Amino acid sequence: MFDLDLRSRKPIYEQLIEKTKEMIIHDVLKPDEQLPSVRLLAKQLTINPNTIQKAYRELEREGYIYSIPGKGSFVANKKEAIYDEKVKQLEENILKLCQEAFYIGLKKEQIFSIVERAERAIRGGEEIDSN
Repeated sequence: MFDLDLRSRKPIYEQLIEKTKEMIIHDVLKPDEQLPSVRLLAKQLTINPNTIQKAYRELEREGYIYSIPGKGSFVANKKEAIYDEKVKQLEENILKLCQEAFYIGLKKEQIFSIVERAERAIRGGEEIDSN
C-alpha cells in the first residue's frame, strides 16, 4: 500500500504523508475510509509507531484525515484541501517543465503558444498533437 524509500534523504514521516495524500487525491483512498491503525502500519512497514503517528497528526492538521477516539483514523471528505494540493502539484510540475523549456532554448512566446493550444483543446477548439 505504501512504497517508502528507506534510503531517501526525505524523512519517512514526510514520505508517508506524501503517499497518503497521493492516494487520497487519486481516489485510491475514499472519503470516510478507515486508514490502517498506527500499530498495524508500523508492523507492516517495520518502522516506529511514533513515525506513523506523526504523519497521521500532520495529515489531520492539514484536513486530509480525521480521527475518532477508539475507532481510528479516516479519510476526510474535504475536496477543497485536495483541490489545493492538486493545484500545488500542477504548479510545481509546470514550473519544472518551463525551466526545462527555457534551458533547451524555447522562448517565452513559444511556451505561451503551447499553453494557448492546451486551453483551446480543453474548450474543444483543436486536438492536442503529442509530437
